[in-house]
Amino acid sequence: MADTLLLLAFLFWGNALPPLASVALGDRFARPLDNNRTWLDGWPLFGPHKTIRGLLASLLGGTATFPLLGVSWQTAAIAASLLVLGDLTSSFIKRRLHYRSGLSVFGLDQLFEGLLPALFLGERLGLAYWQAIAAVAIFMPAAHAGARLWKSIVYKPPMENYPRVVRSTVRLREWRSCHEPLARWQTWLNLSHFLYNEVLVSNFFRLIGRYEEGIANALRPELSEQSLFFPNLPPAFDGFTILFLSDLHLDGLPGLTHLTLDRLAGRRFDLCLVGGDIRMRTYGPIAPCLRELRRLLPGIEAREGIFGVLGNHDCIEMVPDFEEAGMLMLVNDAWPLTRNGENIWLVGIDDPHYYKTHEVAKAFAKVPAGAFTLFLAHSPEAYEEAAAREAALYLCGHTHGGQIRLPSGMPVYTNSRAPRFTAAGHWRHRAMQGYTSRGVGASGAPLRFNCPGEISILTLRRGTDSKTQEEACATSRK
Repeated sequence: MADTLLLLAFLFWGNALPPLASVALGDRFARPLDNNRTWLDGWPLFGPHKTIRGLLASLLGGTATFPLLGVSWQTAAIAASLLVLGDLTSSFIKRRLHYRSGLSVFGLDQLFEGLLPALFLGERLGLAYWQAIAAVAIFMPAAHAGARLWKSIVYKPPMENYPRVVRSTVRLREWRSCHEPLARWQTWLNLSHFLYNEVLVSNFFRLIGRYEEGIANALRPELSEQSLFFPNLPPAFDGFTILFLSDLHLDGLPGLTHLTLDRLAGRRFDLCLVGGDIRMRTYGPIAPCLRELRRLLPGIEAREGIFGVLGNHDCIEMVPDFEEAGMLMLVNDAWPLTRNGENIWLVGIDDPHYYKTHEVAKAFAKVPAGAFTLFLAHSPEAYEEAAAREAALYLCGHTHGGQIRLPSGMPVYTNSRAPRFTAAGHWRHRAMQGYTSRGVGASGAPLRFNCPGEISILTLRRGTDSKTQEEACATSRK
């Protein structure tokens, strides 16, 4: 019985290796095995789903099971090769029957993949033929059901006109973060997030008696106002005011929505931009943050409207709710702003940090060459691409300025792959200026130390101030 279970485990492991490799390696080694060649009938030899990546994963991963199987590595390698051969045989037959690549066909998909290695490995494990056949009979429906579930998660877009690149890594992350029926398992699916924020950080500040102080700090966002100067700003937009709110995390700290509205009472702006992360956690229910957003947005006065982008805490399914609440979402898209016959363009990209679904070229597709462009992203991690497109101003958040800083002001952790000069406040890269908000709310552990939250009010000015000139000269000297 134990050897039969080992055989079944080998079959399931070999069957799972190619999709697991696609998640781990992304687009690397994804070249089709048949190099897109066709057979005599004009149809592909195997199809694009049979890749070098999958072949290597099956052969290496199958061979690596030899200590668990109790056989030599050569025996495990032959069994893995037979599994791959059976899988390719099924694909070859499916193409001859004119089934499209990637379609799950019960029986045909699993028969050769299971039978060839089962007969060989069963003999090496001392199993009777009927035991090997029984293992294949169990394997076939279970593998088919697993393939159907995998494809429903990975390849089926969750909404009409899906505005993201459909990749397995993206869909798995969306499923893990946004699939609410998983609620009771969300902590385990996001274990690293839970351990760092709930166990390590939160308990550390509880132990030193400063947890409540950290929460109080997080409920004191500052109103930050400054002017940014641009020589190429269209004259009609001189004095244009932008309310920039990022990393609201509205359902994380009770009272934060009221405090934000209180800070903005009586103020009116030309434009309001929201830099993503409306929800507190990266997983779990979305209704609480939506309720708070519907309270916040009606209290903001912005002549040109309220625009937003998605952050790594936001689910793509939330876009219709965000727009119903009054925020027009830019998902790799652009929007012109017109004043007295002159234009500037607002370009917004999808999350470049966690989902990595930003498409800068697509976002700029409608923007005329040489146009003055405001670039809105959740995190600073697309700054090189934005500068290459000659964006004038890059607005982002995500880092929270560190959220917890040392007394010297140095952030302990910024959670960004971008250089630290982009972690907070005003910065420059080539001809592009950038501004990274410290965020209104707090995420993870809802604490702030030496790094207050920020409600940013930016005024665009035409010209060059002396400070900008000094920075430009210093940059050129470097």
